[in-house]
Amino acid sequence: MRALSIMYWTAVVVLILDQISKVLVVQVLDLKTRGVIEVWNPFLVFRMAWNEGVNFGLFSGLGDAMRWILIALALAITAWVIWWMRRENPGRWVQISAGLVVGGAIGNVIDRVIYGAVADFLNMSCCGFENPWSFNVADIAIFVGAVGLILLTGDGPKDRDAASKSG
Repeated sequence: MRALSIMYWTAVVVLILDQISKVLVVQVLDLKTRGVIEVWNPFLVFRMAWNEGVNFGLFSGLGDAMRWILIALALAITAWVIWWMRRENPGRWVQISAGLVVGGAIGNVIDRVIYGAVADFLNMSCCGFENPWSFNVADIAIFVGAVGLILLTGDGPKDRDAASKSG
């Protein structure tokens, strides 16, 4: 258990950053009422979006049942990642990647329980491209963590090392 403390600490930090950012932007700055706050237009705009579905709002029209399905799915994935990390006892960067996924998933679950949808507010555009979607700190953590898990786990490097020694 002690070996995985990096994963747990990463998850806690992500969860705290995600929830604090949502309280500050959505509640304190009252983005939920204002709708849009231009921070550094067009590079960074706070644009309120309540995501009731999955990525980019997919399946958002399926009602309250989808909310609970997505909560259950996020908790199942979180439990699986924790189980996987406990079983493998991976290195530091894999643990950090797993912690990013776990913290982000729990952050979005909290939103679904409290608000009925995920509070997305970060919107970034550049160079003539106007991004129509908003996201949040949890979404960034999940994305970066998933990429890390894909790139840093598996038997790819081990297989290449074995093949180079035998050839």
